[in-house]
Amino acid sequence: MNTYKDKFETSIKSTYFAKLKPEQQAFIETKAYAHKFSYQQLRLIIEMANDFEMWGEKNIIEVWQDHTHAKVILQRITKIYNEVKNRPKSYKDFNPSILRSEQKFSFTTKEKEGFGLGMCPVASEETRCCNLMTLDAVESCGFDCSYCTIQSFYKEEKITFDSGFKDKLKSLKLDPNRTYHIGTGQSSDSLMWGNKEGVLDALFNFARQNKNVILEFKTKSDNIKYFLENDVPKNIICTWSLNTSTIIENEEHLAASLEKRIRSARALADKGVIVGFHFHPIVQYDNYLQEYKEVYDELINTFKAKEVSLISMGTLTFIKPVINKLRQRNFNSKILQMPFDNAAGKASYPLEIKEEMFKHAYESFKAWHNKVYFYLCMEDHSLWKKCFGYEYATNADMERDMVSSYCKKTGIDYIYS
Repeated sequence: MNTYKDKFETSIKSTYFAKLKPEQQAFIETKAYAHKFSYQQLRLIIEMANDFEMWGEKNIIEVWQDHTHAKVILQRITKIYNEVKNRPKSYKDFNPSILRSEQKFSFTTKEKEGFGLGMCPVASEETRCCNLMTLDAVESCGFDCSYCTIQSFYKEEKITFDSGFKDKLKSLKLDPNRTYHIGTGQSSDSLMWGNKEGVLDALFNFARQNKNVILEFKTKSDNIKYFLENDVPKNIICTWSLNTSTIIENEEHLAASLEKRIRSARALADKGVIVGFHFHPIVQYDNYLQEYKEVYDELINTFKAKEVSLISMGTLTFIKPVINKLRQRNFNSKILQMPFDNAAGKASYPLEIKEEMFKHAYESFKAWHNKVYFYLCMEDHSLWKKCFGYEYATNADMERDMVSSYCKKTGIDYIYS
Protein backbone atom coordinates (compact mmCIF):
# COMPACT_ATOMS: atom_id res chain seq x y z
CA MET A 1 0.00 0.00 0.00
CA ASN A 2 1.31 3.45 -0.92
CA THR A 3 1.85 5.76 2.02
CA TYR A 4 1.44 9.53 1.81
CA LYS A 5 5.25 9.73 1.94
CA ASP A 6 5.39 7.69 -1.28
CA LYS A 7 2.77 9.91 -2.90
CA PHE A 8 4.64 13.02 -1.79
CA GLU A 9 7.95 11.86 -3.23
CA THR A 10 6.27 10.88 -6.47
CA SER A 11 4.38 14.16 -6.77
CA ILE A 12 7.32 16.52 -6.26
CA LYS A 13 9.30 14.98 -9.14
CA SER A 14 7.28 17.02 -11.65
CA THR A 15 7.52 20.28 -9.68
CA TYR A 16 10.16 22.93 -8.85
CA PHE A 17 10.69 21.38 -5.41
CA ALA A 18 14.35 20.54 -6.01
CA LYS A 19 15.07 24.22 -6.73
CA LEU A 20 13.92 25.39 -3.31
CA LYS A 21 16.33 25.97 -0.45
CA PRO A 22 16.67 23.02 1.97
CA GLU A 23 14.81 24.79 4.79
CA GLN A 24 11.86 25.51 2.47
CA GLN A 25 11.84 21.93 1.21
CA ALA A 26 11.77 20.62 4.78
CA PHE A 27 9.01 23.06 5.73
CA ILE A 28 6.77 22.12 2.79
CA GLU A 29 7.37 18.41 3.38
CA THR A 30 6.37 18.74 7.05
CA LYS A 31 3.22 20.68 6.18
CA ALA A 32 2.34 18.25 3.40
CA TYR A 33 2.44 15.30 5.81
CA ALA A 34 0.41 17.25 8.35
CA HIS A 35 -2.33 18.37 5.97
CA LYS A 36 -2.21 15.63 3.31
CA PHE A 37 -2.18 18.07 0.40
CA SER A 38 -3.37 16.66 -2.91
CA TYR A 39 -0.96 16.62 -5.84
CA GLN A 40 -2.62 19.69 -7.35
CA GLN A 41 -2.49 21.62 -4.06
CA LEU A 42 1.12 20.65 -3.53
CA ARG A 43 2.06 21.66 -7.08
CA LEU A 44 0.55 25.11 -6.63
CA ILE A 45 2.24 25.64 -3.24
CA ILE A 46 5.64 24.69 -4.67
CA GLU A 47 5.10 26.87 -7.73
CA MET A 48 4.28 29.87 -5.54
CA ALA A 49 7.23 29.13 -3.26
CA ASN A 50 9.53 29.05 -6.28
CA ASP A 51 8.16 32.36 -7.58
CA PHE A 52 8.49 34.07 -4.19
CA GLU A 53 12.12 33.00 -4.09
CA MET A 54 12.86 34.01 -7.69
CA TRP A 55 11.22 37.43 -7.17
CA GLY A 56 13.22 38.13 -4.00
CA GLU A 57 10.02 38.43 -1.94
CA LYS A 58 9.18 36.92 1.45
CA ASN A 59 9.57 33.17 1.21
CA ILE A 60 6.91 30.51 1.65
CA ILE A 61 7.78 30.03 5.33
CA GLU A 62 7.30 33.73 6.05
CA VAL A 63 3.94 34.01 4.27
CA TRP A 64 2.49 30.71 5.49
CA GLN A 65 -0.84 30.97 7.31
CA ASP A 66 -1.75 27.68 8.94
CA HIS A 67 -5.25 26.28 9.31
CA THR A 68 -6.86 22.94 9.99
CA HIS A 69 -8.10 22.68 6.40
CA ALA A 70 -5.69 22.35 3.48
CA LYS A 71 -8.05 24.21 1.15
CA VAL A 72 -8.11 27.27 3.42
CA ILE A 73 -4.30 27.30 3.64
CA LEU A 74 -4.02 27.28 -0.14
CA GLN A 75 -6.59 30.07 -0.46
CA ARG A 76 -4.71 32.24 2.03
CA ILE A 77 -1.32 31.74 0.36
CA THR A 78 -2.83 32.31 -3.07
CA LYS A 79 -4.34 35.60 -1.90
CA ILE A 80 -0.93 36.83 -0.71
CA TYR A 81 0.71 35.54 -3.89
CA ASN A 82 -1.73 37.39 -6.15
CA GLU A 83 -1.31 40.61 -4.18
CA VAL A 84 2.46 40.44 -4.71
CA LYS A 85 2.12 39.38 -8.34
CA ASN A 86 -0.37 42.08 -9.34
CA ARG A 87 1.19 45.14 -7.77
CA PRO A 88 3.96 47.03 -9.63
CA LYS A 89 7.22 45.35 -8.68
CA SER A 90 10.06 47.15 -6.97
CA TYR A 91 13.73 46.63 -7.78
CA LYS A 92 14.87 48.42 -4.64
CA ASP A 93 17.33 46.15 -2.80
CA PHE A 94 16.74 43.39 -5.37
CA ASN A 95 19.67 41.06 -6.01
CA PRO A 96 19.49 39.57 -9.51
CA SER A 97 22.15 36.95 -8.59
CA ILE A 98 23.59 36.80 -12.09
CA LEU A 99 24.88 33.32 -12.80
CA ARG A 100 27.50 34.49 -15.26
CA SER A 101 29.58 37.60 -14.68
CA GLU A 102 31.03 37.33 -18.16
CA GLN A 103 30.04 35.93 -21.52
CA LYS A 104 30.95 32.26 -21.79
CA PHE A 105 29.88 30.13 -24.72
CA SER A 106 31.10 27.57 -27.20
CA PHE A 107 30.91 27.95 -30.97
CA THR A 108 29.81 25.39 -33.50
CA THR A 109 29.98 25.78 -37.27
CA LYS A 110 28.09 23.22 -39.27
CA GLU A 111 26.06 22.83 -42.43
CA LYS A 112 22.41 23.42 -41.65
CA GLU A 113 19.44 22.08 -43.53
CA GLY A 114 17.44 24.81 -45.20
CA PHE A 115 18.34 28.45 -45.08
CA GLY A 116 16.52 30.10 -42.21
CA LEU A 117 14.72 32.79 -44.19
CA GLY A 118 11.06 32.90 -43.23
CA MET A 119 8.29 34.85 -41.60
CA CYS A 120 8.66 36.22 -38.09
CA PRO A 121 7.96 33.25 -35.78
CA VAL A 122 5.28 35.18 -33.88
CA ALA A 123 3.48 36.56 -36.96
CA SER A 124 -0.27 36.30 -36.55
CA GLU A 125 -3.52 37.87 -37.67
CA GLU A 126 -4.66 37.83 -34.03
CA THR A 127 -2.29 40.69 -33.22
CA ARG A 128 -1.16 43.50 -35.49
CA CYS A 129 2.05 42.34 -37.16
CA CYS A 130 4.38 43.94 -39.73
CA ASN A 131 5.05 40.68 -41.62
CA LEU A 132 8.78 40.97 -41.03
CA MET A 133 10.89 38.31 -42.70
CA THR A 134 13.66 36.90 -40.55
CA LEU A 135 17.08 35.60 -41.50
CA ASP A 136 18.72 33.27 -38.99
CA ALA A 137 22.37 34.12 -39.56
CA VAL A 138 23.32 32.78 -36.10
CA GLU A 139 21.44 30.61 -33.62
CA SER A 140 21.41 31.39 -29.86
CA CYS A 141 22.66 34.42 -27.98
CA GLY A 142 25.53 35.25 -25.64
CA PHE A 143 23.48 37.71 -23.62
CA ASP A 144 21.31 36.41 -20.80
CA CYS A 145 18.15 38.53 -20.68
CA SER A 146 15.80 36.95 -18.18
CA TYR A 147 12.69 37.33 -20.36
CA CYS A 148 14.25 36.11 -23.61
CA THR A 149 12.53 33.35 -25.57
CA ILE A 150 15.72 32.41 -27.46
CA GLN A 151 16.88 30.39 -24.45
CA SER A 152 13.76 28.26 -24.81
CA PHE A 153 14.51 27.31 -28.40
CA TYR A 154 18.28 26.83 -28.43
CA LYS A 155 20.81 25.27 -26.09
CA GLU A 156 22.19 27.82 -23.67
CA GLU A 157 25.76 29.01 -24.27
CA LYS A 158 26.10 27.06 -27.54
CA ILE A 159 26.29 29.39 -30.55
CA THR A 160 25.76 27.85 -33.97
CA PHE A 161 26.93 29.29 -37.29
CA ASP A 162 25.84 27.85 -40.64
CA SER A 163 28.94 26.94 -42.66
CA GLY A 164 26.89 27.30 -45.85
CA PHE A 165 25.38 30.69 -44.98
CA LYS A 166 27.43 32.76 -47.45
CA ASP A 167 26.70 30.53 -50.44
CA LYS A 168 23.01 30.17 -49.55
CA LEU A 169 22.68 33.94 -49.28
CA LYS A 170 24.30 34.42 -52.70
CA SER A 171 21.93 31.98 -54.34
CA LEU A 172 18.78 33.37 -52.72
CA LYS A 173 16.27 34.46 -55.38
CA LEU A 174 14.05 37.39 -54.48
CA ASP A 175 11.17 38.91 -56.42
CA PRO A 176 12.57 42.06 -58.12
CA ASN A 177 9.08 43.59 -58.11
CA ARG A 178 8.81 43.72 -54.36
CA THR A 179 10.58 45.52 -51.51
CA TYR A 180 11.50 43.22 -48.63
CA HIS A 181 12.02 44.02 -44.95
CA ILE A 182 14.33 41.39 -43.47
CA GLY A 183 15.65 41.28 -39.90
CA THR A 184 18.60 39.30 -38.57
CA GLY A 185 18.00 39.72 -34.84
CA GLN A 186 15.36 37.09 -34.07
CA SER A 187 17.46 34.00 -33.29
CA SER A 188 20.49 35.85 -31.95
CA ASP A 189 21.83 39.36 -31.43
CA SER A 190 22.71 40.89 -34.80
CA LEU A 191 25.98 42.59 -33.83
CA MET A 192 27.52 40.94 -30.78
CA TRP A 193 29.42 38.38 -32.90
CA GLY A 194 30.90 40.96 -35.24
CA ASN A 195 32.12 39.39 -38.48
CA LYS A 196 32.79 35.95 -37.02
CA GLU A 197 32.59 33.29 -39.74
CA GLY A 198 32.21 36.11 -42.29
CA VAL A 199 28.58 36.71 -41.32
CA LEU A 200 28.65 40.49 -41.75
CA ASP A 201 30.67 40.25 -45.00
CA ALA A 202 27.95 38.02 -46.40
CA LEU A 203 25.08 40.22 -45.19
CA PHE A 204 26.64 43.47 -46.44
CA ASN A 205 27.23 41.90 -49.86
CA PHE A 206 23.64 40.66 -49.87
CA ALA A 207 22.38 44.20 -49.17
CA ARG A 208 24.54 45.65 -51.95
CA GLN A 209 23.29 43.11 -54.47
CA ASN A 210 19.61 43.42 -53.50
CA LYS A 211 18.62 47.08 -53.56
CA ASN A 212 15.00 46.07 -52.96
CA VAL A 213 15.78 44.84 -49.43
CA ILE A 214 15.67 46.83 -46.21
CA LEU A 215 18.05 44.79 -44.05
CA GLU A 216 17.63 45.46 -40.33
CA PHE A 217 20.24 44.59 -37.72
CA LYS A 218 18.79 44.52 -34.19
CA THR A 219 21.05 44.54 -31.16
CA LYS A 220 21.71 45.15 -27.46
CA SER A 221 25.43 45.30 -28.18
CA ASP A 222 27.90 48.10 -28.69
CA ASN A 223 30.00 46.05 -31.12
CA ILE A 224 29.91 48.41 -34.12
CA LYS A 225 33.56 48.04 -35.19
CA TYR A 226 32.73 46.41 -38.52
CA PHE A 227 30.22 49.15 -39.37
CA LEU A 228 32.73 51.88 -38.61
CA GLU A 229 35.48 50.24 -40.68
CA ASN A 230 33.38 49.46 -43.77
CA ASP A 231 31.08 51.24 -46.19
CA VAL A 232 27.54 50.54 -45.06
CA PRO A 233 24.97 50.02 -47.85
CA LYS A 234 22.22 52.61 -47.54
CA ASN A 235 19.52 49.91 -47.42
CA ILE A 236 20.90 48.68 -44.08
CA ILE A 237 19.36 50.09 -40.90
CA CYS A 238 20.76 49.38 -37.45
CA THR A 239 18.36 49.29 -34.52
CA TRP A 240 18.87 49.01 -30.78
CA SER A 241 16.61 47.37 -28.25
CA LEU A 242 16.56 49.82 -25.35
CA ASN A 243 15.29 49.77 -21.81
CA THR A 244 15.69 51.72 -18.61
CA SER A 245 18.89 51.24 -16.62
CA THR A 246 16.78 49.55 -13.92
CA ILE A 247 15.68 46.79 -16.30
CA ILE A 248 19.04 46.52 -18.04
CA GLU A 249 20.91 46.09 -14.74
CA ASN A 250 18.42 43.63 -13.23
CA GLU A 251 17.03 41.68 -16.18
CA GLU A 252 19.25 42.16 -19.27
CA HIS A 253 22.34 40.41 -17.99
CA LEU A 254 25.62 40.79 -19.91
CA ALA A 255 24.14 43.15 -22.52
CA ALA A 256 25.66 46.59 -23.13
CA SER A 257 24.59 49.40 -20.81
CA LEU A 258 22.03 51.98 -21.90
CA GLU A 259 24.78 54.57 -22.27
CA LYS A 260 26.85 52.29 -24.52
CA ARG A 261 23.89 51.40 -26.72
CA ILE A 262 22.92 55.03 -27.29
CA ARG A 263 26.55 56.05 -27.84
CA SER A 264 26.95 53.29 -30.45
CA ALA A 265 23.78 54.38 -32.24
CA ARG A 266 25.05 57.96 -32.25
CA ALA A 267 28.36 56.87 -33.78
CA LEU A 268 26.60 55.07 -36.64
CA ALA A 269 24.21 57.97 -37.20
CA ASP A 270 27.26 60.23 -37.48
CA LYS A 271 28.44 57.96 -40.28
CA GLY A 272 25.12 58.31 -42.06
CA VAL A 273 23.58 54.98 -41.09
CA ILE A 274 19.84 55.17 -40.38
CA VAL A 275 19.14 53.93 -36.85
CA GLY A 276 16.06 52.90 -34.91
CA PHE A 277 14.98 51.95 -31.41
CA HIS A 278 12.84 49.16 -29.99
CA PHE A 279 11.23 49.50 -26.56
CA HIS A 280 10.26 45.88 -26.26
CA PRO A 281 9.63 44.93 -23.56
CA ILE A 282 8.38 47.94 -21.68
CA VAL A 283 8.12 46.63 -18.12
CA GLN A 284 5.85 47.96 -15.37
CA TYR A 285 7.53 48.60 -12.02
CA ASP A 286 7.64 51.35 -9.39
CA ASN A 287 8.15 54.74 -11.11
CA TYR A 288 8.57 53.07 -14.49
CA LEU A 289 6.84 55.78 -16.52
CA GLN A 290 9.23 58.46 -15.26
CA GLU A 291 12.30 56.32 -15.92
CA TYR A 292 11.19 55.46 -19.45
CA LYS A 293 10.41 59.15 -20.07
CA GLU A 294 14.03 59.96 -19.25
CA VAL A 295 15.19 57.50 -21.92
CA TYR A 296 12.72 58.89 -24.49
CA ASP A 297 13.90 62.44 -23.78
CA GLU A 298 17.53 61.40 -24.11
CA LEU A 299 16.88 60.02 -27.59
CA ILE A 300 15.08 63.19 -28.70
CA ASN A 301 18.00 65.26 -27.42
CA THR A 302 20.64 63.00 -28.99
CA PHE A 303 19.20 62.30 -32.46
CA LYS A 304 17.42 64.19 -35.20
CA ALA A 305 14.19 62.69 -36.49
CA LYS A 306 15.67 62.35 -39.99
CA GLU A 307 18.32 59.96 -38.58
CA VAL A 308 15.76 57.62 -37.00
CA SER A 309 13.73 55.08 -38.96
CA LEU A 310 11.51 53.65 -36.24
CA ILE A 311 10.36 53.56 -32.66
CA SER A 312 8.68 50.26 -31.78
CA MET A 313 6.89 49.38 -28.59
CA GLY A 314 5.87 46.09 -27.06
CA THR A 315 5.79 44.39 -23.72
CA LEU A 316 6.23 41.07 -21.96
CA THR A 317 4.29 38.30 -23.69
CA PHE A 318 4.84 34.65 -22.86
CA ILE A 319 3.76 31.26 -24.06
CA LYS A 320 3.47 28.62 -21.34
CA PRO A 321 6.67 26.68 -22.24
CA VAL A 322 8.70 29.88 -21.87
CA ILE A 323 7.17 30.58 -18.44
CA ASN A 324 8.06 27.03 -17.40
CA LYS A 325 11.60 27.46 -18.73
CA LEU A 326 12.09 30.69 -16.79
CA ARG A 327 10.86 29.07 -13.59
CA GLN A 328 13.27 26.18 -14.07
CA ARG A 329 16.29 28.47 -14.32
CA ASN A 330 18.39 28.91 -11.21
CA PHE A 331 18.41 32.71 -11.05
CA ASN A 332 16.57 35.60 -9.46
CA SER A 333 14.28 37.63 -11.68
CA LYS A 334 11.16 39.69 -11.15
CA ILE A 335 10.12 39.40 -14.77
CA LEU A 336 7.22 37.00 -14.03
CA GLN A 337 6.04 39.12 -11.10
CA MET A 338 3.28 40.74 -13.12
CA PRO A 339 -0.48 40.40 -13.65
CA PHE A 340 -1.27 37.96 -16.45
CA ASP A 341 -4.13 38.34 -18.89
CA ASN A 342 -4.94 36.39 -22.03
CA ALA A 343 -3.40 37.95 -25.15
CA ALA A 344 -4.28 35.90 -28.24
CA GLY A 345 -3.56 32.68 -26.37
CA LYS A 346 -0.45 34.03 -24.62
CA ALA A 347 0.11 35.60 -21.21
CA SER A 348 0.68 39.35 -21.04
CA TYR A 349 -0.36 42.50 -19.17
CA PRO A 350 -4.05 43.48 -19.14
CA LEU A 351 -4.97 45.91 -21.92
CA GLU A 352 -5.40 48.87 -19.56
CA ILE A 353 -1.77 48.60 -18.43
CA LYS A 354 -0.60 48.29 -22.02
CA GLU A 355 -2.60 51.34 -23.01
CA GLU A 356 -0.95 53.31 -20.21
CA MET A 357 2.61 52.34 -21.19
CA PHE A 358 2.20 52.69 -24.97
CA LYS A 359 0.22 55.92 -24.92
CA HIS A 360 2.77 57.43 -22.54
CA ALA A 361 5.63 56.40 -24.83
CA TYR A 362 4.00 57.73 -28.00
CA GLU A 363 3.05 61.06 -26.41
CA SER A 364 6.60 61.41 -25.07
CA PHE A 365 7.87 61.35 -28.67
CA LYS A 366 5.47 64.06 -29.85
CA ALA A 367 8.33 65.98 -31.50
CA TRP A 368 8.89 63.01 -33.82
CA HIS A 369 5.30 62.33 -34.82
CA ASN A 370 4.88 62.11 -38.63
CA LYS A 371 8.68 62.10 -38.96
CA VAL A 372 9.53 58.64 -37.54
CA TYR A 373 7.59 55.40 -38.01
CA PHE A 374 5.98 54.31 -34.73
CA TYR A 375 4.46 50.89 -34.26
CA LEU A 376 3.27 48.35 -31.71
CA CYS A 377 4.86 44.91 -32.00
CA MET A 378 2.61 41.86 -31.55
CA GLU A 379 -0.11 43.81 -29.76
CA ASP A 380 -3.90 43.75 -29.84
CA HIS A 381 -5.51 45.60 -32.76
CA SER A 382 -7.54 47.81 -30.43
CA LEU A 383 -4.46 49.41 -28.85
CA TRP A 384 -3.46 51.24 -32.02
CA LYS A 385 -6.45 53.58 -32.06
CA LYS A 386 -6.27 54.15 -28.30
CA CYS A 387 -2.54 54.90 -28.26
CA PHE A 388 -1.76 56.35 -31.69
CA GLY A 389 -5.13 57.71 -32.80
CA TYR A 390 -5.17 55.53 -35.91
CA GLU A 391 -5.21 51.84 -36.78
CA TYR A 392 -4.65 49.39 -39.62
CA ALA A 393 -7.30 47.16 -41.09
CA THR A 394 -4.82 44.40 -41.97
CA ASN A 395 -1.23 43.34 -41.39
CA ALA A 396 -0.54 43.98 -45.08
CA ASP A 397 -1.58 47.62 -44.66
CA MET A 398 0.84 48.01 -41.79
CA GLU A 399 3.63 46.34 -43.78
CA ARG A 400 3.15 48.74 -46.71
CA ASP A 401 3.29 51.82 -44.50
CA MET A 402 6.31 50.59 -42.58
CA VAL A 403 8.42 49.57 -45.55
CA SER A 404 7.48 52.70 -47.50
CA SER A 405 8.59 54.83 -44.55
CA TYR A 406 11.91 53.00 -44.23
CA CYS A 407 12.55 53.41 -47.96
CA LYS A 408 12.04 57.17 -47.72
CA LYS A 409 14.45 57.39 -44.78
CA THR A 410 17.16 55.32 -46.48
CA GLY A 411 16.65 56.85 -49.94
CA ILE A 412 15.85 53.67 -51.83
CA ASP A 413 12.94 53.09 -54.19
CA TYR A 414 9.86 51.46 -52.74
CA ILE A 415 8.39 48.69 -54.87
CA TYR A 416 5.08 47.10 -53.95
CA SER A 417 3.31 44.55 -56.11
